[in-house]
Amino acid sequence: MFNRKAQLEKLKATAQFDIIVIGGGASGLGIAVDASSRGFKVALFESHDFAKGTSSRSTKLVHGGVRYLAQGNIKLVTEALRERGLLQKNANHLFKRQAFLIPSYTQLNKYFYGIGLIVYDLLSLRKSIGGSRIISAKKAISRIVNLKKHKLKGGVTYFDGQFDDARLALNLAQTACESGAIILNHFKVTDMLKDDEGNLTGIAVTNTETDEIIKVKSKVVINATGVFSNKILKLAGRKKKSLKIVPSQGIHLVLNKSFLDGETALMVPKTSDGRVLFAIPWHNKVVVGTTDTPIKKPSYEPKPLQEEIDFILENASEYLIKKPNRKDVLSVFSGLRPLVAPEGDKSNTKEISRGHKIIHSESGLLTIVGGKWTTYREMSEDVVNEAIITHNLPNVKSKTRVLPIHGNLNGTDRKDLDKNLWFYGSDATALEQLINSEDSYREQIHPNYQFNTGQVIWAARYEMARTVEDVLARRIRLLFLDAQAAMECAETVAGILQKELGKSDSWKLNQIEEFKNLAQGYLI
Repeated sequence: MFNRKAQLEKLKATAQFDIIVIGGGASGLGIAVDASSRGFKVALFESHDFAKGTSSRSTKLVHGGVRYLAQGNIKLVTEALRERGLLQKNANHLFKRQAFLIPSYTQLNKYFYGIGLIVYDLLSLRKSIGGSRIISAKKAISRIVNLKKHKLKGGVTYFDGQFDDARLALNLAQTACESGAIILNHFKVTDMLKDDEGNLTGIAVTNTETDEIIKVKSKVVINATGVFSNKILKLAGRKKKSLKIVPSQGIHLVLNKSFLDGETALMVPKTSDGRVLFAIPWHNKVVVGTTDTPIKKPSYEPKPLQEEIDFILENASEYLIKKPNRKDVLSVFSGLRPLVAPEGDKSNTKEISRGHKIIHSESGLLTIVGGKWTTYREMSEDVVNEAIITHNLPNVKSKTRVLPIHGNLNGTDRKDLDKNLWFYGSDATALEQLINSEDSYREQIHPNYQFNTGQVIWAARYEMARTVEDVLARRIRLLFLDAQAAMECAETVAGILQKELGKSDSWKLNQIEEFKNLAQGYLI
C-alpha cells in the first residue's frame, strides 16, 4: 500500500534487504521498479520528495535527441528512440504524441533538417510515432500562427514524445511499491553501516518529520542522487578522488498559451550559443527552454541567472510575432543535469555526453550518474544487472520492457477521462468518485485553475504528499505553471493537509511561510 505509515511499519519488520536505493528521482525510482519487479527485496529513501530535484524540472520531452543526431551520436539516439516507444506503451496515460515544427528561413536549412529528420525517423525503426515532412511557408504558418513570416521559406515537421516528469516519478514509486518495494520520501540518509573490512552492510536514515533514526541492512547500496552523488560517496568513505560531476543548469520559462497559439511545438535546432530551443504546449501553458550553464555548487532550488532568462526571451522573440517579455513569465524553474566530465576541458557542458555511467566504490557502493529521463529504464536495468554481477545476487532477468507503470490505461482512451484529470490515468475514476462524494471536495483551490480540494486530499491519502510544496509543485504542478497563483492558494492547501495529516496550527503556519518563500524563486 502506497501509504507512509504502512511503508514505515514494513521497513521496521524487514531484517535485511537485497538492494537499498538512495534518491527518489528518475534513476532511483527506475532502479526500485526494475529490482523489485525481479523479486528482490528493495527499499528506496528520498530525503525530500519524489522528483524534488532535476527529475521534475525537465523539458517534458521523451525523445531521441535531434541535437545528439547532429553530433553523430547515433547509438544514444537509437537507444532513446527505442525507450520512447517502450514508455509510450507502458505509461500511455502520461505519454503524448507531440507535433514539432522547425522553421526555416533559408532553403538550404529546410532541406538539411528535412533529410536529418528522415534519418531520425528511420532510427526509430518500428517504434516510429509519425513521419517527418518538409512543408511550405504557408503550411508552417498554419501550424504556428504566431510564427514570424518575414523571409520564412518553410519548415520541417516531425513527431516526438511529451510527458509530465513529476507525475511519472510518482507513478514509478507506486509501481515499485506494488512490486513489493518499500518507498519513503522525506527520509534522509545520514550514515553508512560497514563491517570490519569496510564493506557496506546498510545505511542509517533519519525520518525528517520525527527525527527518528533507523538502521537498515542491505546486501547492496545504490547511490542515485544525481548532482549530489559526491555527498553520498564521501559519506561512504570514498578513498579515490571523487567523481568529477559537472552540474549543468537548464532553465525554463512558462508563458500563457497564446504565445504559441496552437498545438504544434516550436523547435529551433541552433540558437546563438549552439543549443536547441523548444517552445512546447504543456498543461494549457507554453514551456520555453532551455539553457546549458555550468554551475559550481549544486542546490535543491537552483536559481535562474538573469542572463539565462534574457537569453531565452531574446531567442524566442526572434521566431514569434508576439514577443514574450519578463512580465509575461508565469513561472521560471531551473534544473541541474548531473553530467560526468570527460578528461580535459569541462567548461562546455553542452558537449558533454548525456550517456550514463556506473561508478564502483571500494566499499561496494554503486553510483549511477548521467543519463536523461528518456533512457531511465535502460539505465535502471544496467545498474541492477551490475549489482547482480558484483554482489552475487540471483541472476533474474529484467521485466521492465513489458511492465505497465501505475496509471497505465490498458486500452482505455485517455479522451474518456475527465479533461482536468487525464494525468491520473487509471486512478482518475476513483479520484472522480472521491471528488463527487462531498460538495466541499469540488471547490477550486484557486479561481483561475480547475484544481480542487479533492485532489489535495487524494495527494495526501494516496500519493504520499506531506507538504504544501509536494502538492503544488509535483502532484498538481501549479507552482511550475503559475507561481503567483500557487502562492495565493498556499493557505488553502495547508489547511487541507493539516486536517488530513493531523498536524498542528504552527505546522500549518510554517508550511505557508516556507512555501511562499520557495515560490518567490519561481517569479521574475
